[in-house]
Amino acid sequence: MTALGAVFRPQLPPERLRALARLADETGLEELWLWEDCFREGGISTAAAALAWTERVRIGVGLLPVPLRNVAITAMEAATLHRMFPGRAVLAIGHGVQDWMGQVGARAESPLTLLREHLLALRALLAGERVTTRGRYVSLDDVALDWPPGGPVEVLTGATGPRTLRLTGEAADGTVLTAGTPPEGVRRARGLIEEGRRKAGRTDPHRVVVYLLTATGPDATARLRAELADEGLADVPDLGVAGDPDAVAKAVQRLADAGADTVVLQPTADEPDPEGFVRFVAQDVRPLVP
Repeated sequence: MTALGAVFRPQLPPERLRALARLADETGLEELWLWEDCFREGGISTAAAALAWTERVRIGVGLLPVPLRNVAITAMEAATLHRMFPGRAVLAIGHGVQDWMGQVGARAESPLTLLREHLLALRALLAGERVTTRGRYVSLDDVALDWPPGGPVEVLTGATGPRTLRLTGEAADGTVLTAGTPPEGVRRARGLIEEGRRKAGRTDPHRVVVYLLTATGPDATARLRAELADEGLADVPDLGVAGDPDAVAKAVQRLADAGADTVVLQPTADEPDPEGFVRFVAQDVRPLVP
């Protein structure tokens, strides 16, 4: 069964999150995803609040930019969420937008090296290991969490380029793909992820999460086209969906057929009714997605 979620976009002010998170919980939405886009809302703070306000919906953060964090802090915050809300926090890390990282003086000379070192150390710490490592960017001396998660937790990694996709297969538990990924792009990503998994000898499950830019309502097509144009993606075929629940469910199924395990519907930045969008996903689209 394909898991289905929706995005609370950080173009909305933080004070809107409480009502939307509770609505997601009440309507049976499986996953509500948050973003840590510079310079809007913090990923961990919003995730903690959303988890505290709800009872059952899973809260994802896609993603936490590793140049902004010491890996020990990432591990401490992740472990705290997993212990307080077992099975409900989904955290993804990634390179971050390089221009934003440059704005705050955190741009790494080798983003891939930093991501690899952070990912390996983070997974070891969350597994309860005591870690000593001396890398190019990550340095830990006899570090272990006093309160690691009570059991195994997944660490996802955002990826677009081939080298990062191979890294996610090798060293992460799942991969998050942007809304700029059409079905054929999901297939290519799956192939690159599998290359990394074979290199590492991994046979455990690897979840692929894909955002799907979605618009519904009388002006849906115009809003979708405008956002794709703003993102420079207007010429990418099979990208995004505008229409009624049936049209959206078919677009979700195309991504699932291409290899997505979870599809997260991403409203346009100018979505006029965020609460209505959550209801649309949970009540209208979910029954149509196997």
